[in-house]
Amino acid sequence: MTGRGIDQVLPHPNDPVIHERYAGSALDYVELAERVNGVIPAPVPFDYVWGDALAELHRVAPDARIVNLETSITTSDAWEPKGINYRMNPGNVPCLSAAGIDCCVLANNHVLDWGPEGLDATLTTLRAAGLHTAGAGPDRAAAWAPAVLATSEGRILVFGLGAPDSGVPRAWAAAEDVPGVAFLPDLSKGTANEVVAHVQRFRRAGDIVVISVHWGENWGYAVPPSHRDFAHRLVGSGTVDVIHGHSSHHPRGLEVYEGKPILYGCGDFLNDYEGISGYEEFLDDLVLMYFPTLDASGLTQLRMVPLRLRRFRLERAAPPDAARLQQVLDRESAPFGASIETTEDGALLARWA
Repeated sequence: MTGRGIDQVLPHPNDPVIHERYAGSALDYVELAERVNGVIPAPVPFDYVWGDALAELHRVAPDARIVNLETSITTSDAWEPKGINYRMNPGNVPCLSAAGIDCCVLANNHVLDWGPEGLDATLTTLRAAGLHTAGAGPDRAAAWAPAVLATSEGRILVFGLGAPDSGVPRAWAAAEDVPGVAFLPDLSKGTANEVVAHVQRFRRAGDIVVISVHWGENWGYAVPPSHRDFAHRLVGSGTVDVIHGHSSHHPRGLEVYEGKPILYGCGDFLNDYEGISGYEEFLDDLVLMYFPTLDASGLTQLRMVPLRLRRFRLERAAPPDAARLQQVLDRESAPFGASIETTEDGALLARWA
């Protein structure tokens, strides 16, 4: 979530005026963060926000770096009256390039916060920066098309999908000649079958398919049965290899089903929520990097690296904080038959039957 407050500390901030009930300026979020953790040295370099994550990315060298980008990238003032609106100035898109992001999933409830004009600017800016997108486009075909990431091991296809229970407005559904997101009307068996049939039109032998889905509430650990059933149907079809779930502002439990990872809620990785109280029980200042390793048979390892957000920057989580996150993730993954342990280097490792 690189818009709003984070956009304000980068080299090319938008006009800070926002249209929220409790805040009239994006700078209010900067002030809240500074009140808790100290001054943010704005303007910060484009790589500032990634902090210690950059060294980990360099060390692991993953074949693909995929994020849910939950903001519009635009200078447009044609905001949607929906209560909370995120935008990042196009001049700040180098902050994404600084982390070597390959694919930005856009099927979420903020990509059209500045209307179709904002979506068009978002797509144009990301394309010019060499970043792939999935889940939103100028029409239905483009929104539902996968991002195709070429790696030395083969192709990774990323499909972005948005569900109504995450706050994605139904009016944002892309249609013929109508820009919008790849919208799921529901999470029924019929819709799952339609998604599987759609994926099969693109998948080739040897491909890895990632379904990146924006679903569920922002807070709370409960995973609705409809989410689990939907994920099981996609994975059980043999056409989907990874479920990348997001919308919750904190990590939720995970499952390995038929050898494939289902991440029910990855939590935020970057946001401007520092200093906002009331959600401490969810450890909302602690975040995870997810590194799944797959081969032809499925998941071989799922390693996660705990980090902490402080002054809009990611830093390695201290051992006590990492331990708290491990305990919560272990507790929430247990009903799905998975457990989480801590490794010698402070990372977290998933175990499953």
